[in-house]
Amino acid sequence: MKFLADMGISLRTVAWLRDAGYDTVHLRDEGLQRLPDDEILIKARTEERILLTVDLDFAQLLVGVLVDSI
Repeated sequence: MKFLADMGISLRTVAWLRDAGYDTVHLRDEGLQRLPDDEILIKARTEERILLTVDLDFAQLLVGVLVDSI
């Protein structure tokens, strides 16, 4: 599994996932701390990563994506 950790996810969590053998990237690793939410979703999808976040705004973005695809 591949993960993309949003800014709300602790670096300790990312380290734990890496130690467990998971391919995990934190936005901070790539200097993307200020990347807008919609672009974070695009990055996760493009890289085929599961997005780890505590930001509730992503639910609204996903609903918009689903409605647009119907």
